[in-house]
Amino acid sequence: MNSRTSAVLEQNKVEGNGSLIGYFPAGYPTLERSIEASIVMCQNGVDVLELGVPYSDPVMDGIVIQEATLKALENGFKLKQTFDAVRKITAEVNTPVLVMTYWNPVLQYGVENFARDLAEAGGAGLITPDLIPDEAKEWLEASDKYSLDRVFLGTPSSSPERMKTASDLSRGFVYAVSTMGITGARAEVDANARKVVARVREVSETAKTAVGIGISTADQVVDVNTYSDGAIVGSAFVRAYAEGGVEALKLKVIELSARLKK
Repeated sequence: MNSRTSAVLEQNKVEGNGSLIGYFPAGYPTLERSIEASIVMCQNGVDVLELGVPYSDPVMDGIVIQEATLKALENGFKLKQTFDAVRKITAEVNTPVLVMTYWNPVLQYGVENFARDLAEAGGAGLITPDLIPDEAKEWLEASDKYSLDRVFLGTPSSSPERMKTASDLSRGFVYAVSTMGITGARAEVDANARKVVARVREVSETAKTAVGIGISTADQVVDVNTYSDGAIVGSAFVRAYAEGGVEALKLKVIELSARLKK
C-alpha cells in the first residue's frame, strides 16, 4: 500500500536532501490560528506536518506542548475540529498531514469513524504514541481500509520482537524515540537514537525511520538526517510561536530546514 509520507521521505533521500517533520497542536491558541501556523510551516520547510490533538492527560508531552494544548482546550477545542483543521491545511498545501493523538480520543470517537473522517479530510494517517501494535487490531484494519499511514514507536527499551512488529506494521515511518521520557528540547539528542534506528534497520530493509524527542537546533536536525530518514521537531516550534507568533514560527522553520536541501 502506498504511503504519501514515506514517498516524501524517500524522494528527499534520492535527491540527497534531508527531511523535517514539524509538530503543531490543533486549536492552539485557536483553531483558525493553528491552521494558519500549520500552513506557514508547510510553506517554509516542513516536509511532513504532525498535527497534535490536544488531550487532557498528555503523558508524553513536555511542558511547552502541555501548556499549548491546555490553552487550546481552554479556548474550546473539540476533537471533531481536528478534521476541519486537516481539511483546511490540505486544501492549501500538498504536505502530508499526520495527526498525532493519544489513543483514548480515537476510541471515544470510534476507530472506524476516525479513520473515515481523517481520510475524507485529506489526512495522511496517525501517529499513536501510546498504542502498541499488539493492541492495534482495529486500527490496523481501519487504516488498511482507508489507506492511512500508521506510525508506531520504537524505543530504547523495545524488545527485538516488538521492534520488528513496530517496523513491519508501521506505514509512513517508525517513530524512533531518542530518549525515554517526555518531549522537549535537549542540549544533546541521546545517542540511543542511533541505536534505535540501527535496530529498525536490522529487522526491516524497507521501514523508514524518523527521530523525535529532544531535537531543537539546526545542527541536530542535520545530524539526525545522516542516519535516519527525518528529524521530528515539536517543542522548539511551539515555543517560537508562543514567544513571537506566526512570524517567529516561520523563521524557526526556515532556520531548522535551511541546511537540509541542496
